[in-house]
Amino acid sequence: MTLTNYTLDELVTLITREVLAAYPAGSGQCTSCRQPCSGQCVSSNPDAVRQVVAAGASRLSTRLGVRGVAADMAGMIDHTLLKPDADEAQLRQLCAEAREYGFASVCVNPTWVPLCAELLRGSSAAVCTVIGFPLGATLGDVKVYESERAIAHGARELDMVINVGALKSRSYDQVLDDIAGVVGVAHAHGALVKVIIEAVLLTDDEKVEACALSKAAGADFVKTSTGFASGGATAADVALMRRVVGAQMGVKAAGGIKTADDASAMIQAGATRIGASAGIKIVQQAAGLPVTGKTPAY
Repeated sequence: MTLTNYTLDELVTLITREVLAAYPAGSGQCTSCRQPCSGQCVSSNPDAVRQVVAAGASRLSTRLGVRGVAADMAGMIDHTLLKPDADEAQLRQLCAEAREYGFASVCVNPTWVPLCAELLRGSSAAVCTVIGFPLGATLGDVKVYESERAIAHGARELDMVINVGALKSRSYDQVLDDIAGVVGVAHAHGALVKVIIEAVLLTDDEKVEACALSKAAGADFVKTSTGFASGGATAADVALMRRVVGAQMGVKAAGGIKTADDASAMIQAGATRIGASAGIKIVQQAAGLPVTGKTPAY
């Protein structure tokens, strides 16, 4: 990265000051329910979900056990299973459901990428995996190696966790290099990178800094949360993230999205993808079928 007139530290500080001056921080509460969100789901309201889609969302997410997916939503869904105790039978079921319903991708832990790539060979569903997950405290060169191996085994999207401790220490060069290393590997092979900033652990200043560094490093998306920390997305966070990255990057809201109104608030705030655990119920009701799917923990 080439800086003119400013050091990286000065540039990040300047961006943070300007963004927060133009867009004052909110209460940290969801603009829809007016209280901190602690759940992981979107309620079953197909009409509201279609409004979210019409507003610009390009991805939703579901969990294992989905049934009766509406055809107009299936292609926007990341079918996700990141539980540490997930077994091979569950991963096979996940991929079978992705094939059956035409989901956009399955999102799985790196150890399952080879199996999923084989099971999804010839289908439209891509394989997404996570890098440095869920803490982000892995060494930068290890994240690069993990990315290389995941791509070699068939991953087409990488959700990497930012080095939260380095960011909070204002070690901006380290954070920038951490993200850029993964981006370089991914883009060389046509894969996408989403940077998870774990917003619940950051101040508003630090959220701005994380997004500015992600953009400078060439990432494709910034994402609010892993789903494994103490909280998830708020509309205020999404709006702040969108303000920083502009129209050039995607913003994914994940975690703490309880209702379709919450999801709609996220889209209105600037999210272009939504991660939520009750997508199963949404697609079932959208298809006019009884709700039978479960929503296991992340």
